[in-house]
Amino acid sequence: MYLNQKDGWIEVISGPMFAGKTEELLRRVKRLEYARKNIVVFKPLIDNRFSEGEVVSHNNNRTKSVNISKAIDIFKYVDKTTDVVAIDEVQFLDEEAVSIIEYLANQKKRVIVSGLDRDFRGEPFSFMPKLLSIAEYVTKLTAICVKCGSPATRTQRMVNGKPAKYNDPIVLIGAEESYEARCRSCHKVYKKPRPYKDVL
Repeated sequence: MYLNQKDGWIEVISGPMFAGKTEELLRRVKRLEYARKNIVVFKPLIDNRFSEGEVVSHNNNRTKSVNISKAIDIFKYVDKTTDVVAIDEVQFLDEEAVSIIEYLANQKKRVIVSGLDRDFRGEPFSFMPKLLSIAEYVTKLTAICVKCGSPATRTQRMVNGKPAKYNDPIVLIGAEESYEARCRSCHKVYKKPRPYKDVL
């Protein structure tokens, strides 16, 4: 149950790739469109996998969006009449996104963001832990592990058919050709430090 519509709040939709995060964000946006809310949808300029002027899910559902390269650019498109701000792939923005999102919620905007909570190494993705901690509502989705069929909570990066190395760059835009959904047991990172490997 959501707070009073007159109040602002933050909703975070998180999980690994192929969990349906964008699909869920678009579902919420569509419901708010039916409610005739004034909505602005954003996505990072770096994410050009499917369309440059739309947020597009893996199921090819879509809505028009504004591409931004920095979080501060949000203020160019939001004003007092804006009811809802939605941001897809929020983890690709700069860390100022956290304070901007909180400011918008304090201005009584409903802010809905979706993004990866972990990077390909299985570690917290950039500022996402901060967003998760300040959000009123968190929806953590799972995908299906391509190896064993268990619920997948991690994103496996593949390079030439092998797991990526731990020290590879964190950000590499891609889809099925570079990434797979994996469970904890099936997720592998080449040369990842294992500080307690001989304890148990």
